[in-house]
Amino acid sequence: MIGWRISSEVGDSRVDRTDSFKWGHYESTIIVLCVRWYLRYSLSYRDLKKIMVERGLKIAHTTIYRWVQSYAPELEKRYKPYLKPTNDSYRVDKTYIRIKKKWKYLYRAVDSKSNTIDFLLTAKRDKEAAKRFFLKALRDAKHSTPRVINVDKALAYPPAVEELKGESVLPQNCNLRQCKYLNNIVEQDHRFIKRRVNAMLGFGSFHTGRKTLRGIEAINMIRKGQIKMVAKGDIIAQVKFIDQLFAVAA
Repeated sequence: MIGWRISSEVGDSRVDRTDSFKWGHYESTIIVLCVRWYLRYSLSYRDLKKIMVERGLKIAHTTIYRWVQSYAPELEKRYKPYLKPTNDSYRVDKTYIRIKKKWKYLYRAVDSKSNTIDFLLTAKRDKEAAKRFFLKALRDAKHSTPRVINVDKALAYPPAVEELKGESVLPQNCNLRQCKYLNNIVEQDHRFIKRRVNAMLGFGSFHTGRKTLRGIEAINMIRKGQIKMVAKGDIIAQVKFIDQLFAVAA
């Protein structure tokens, strides 16, 4: 049967012995592959379990779940130094995420070229949540200070922006525009995230949702070509980039 062989020899060069995979019990190539496929494609943990069985590996779906919870946030941390800078035209919107059969809110922002600026999962959609999201986005030095922020008609945005201007976090000349049609770009960008999350039928906890979404958003940014020297649509280059982030041999 064609598949990967799991080596029990410590000296085997194919087994990654870095701290990231020290207790993984499987080759790092398999762990990264399962995590990447889960975050990128509409596959369940049980789907991935069956795919691995076809390749000669018996991996419990709960094991793949643990890998995603461990390495999705790690992927987000490792790819950030390679991001291209975004521009100063922010398009901000929120979408709904089901957690424990209740709707929560994922704030997202993209620039005028549809490059993801930032995201934040929140339990509420009020002024404090909007302000927290803006603060998170503005902390990253790769993001340009917004010249204009396009939002919908939600009442939470104006007071949040005014408070941030009062605290000198946002410049006074930053223009807040509440015009729904200008946010078509971010609404279109929600589709990848929603398609992936809908296939999961929601999350079991807020903590799980936050970790998984960090990986999904990271994959989305890589897919869109926001990484230096990795073009949009170049699947092979994107795969190699993720492998290199985790020091996985090709």
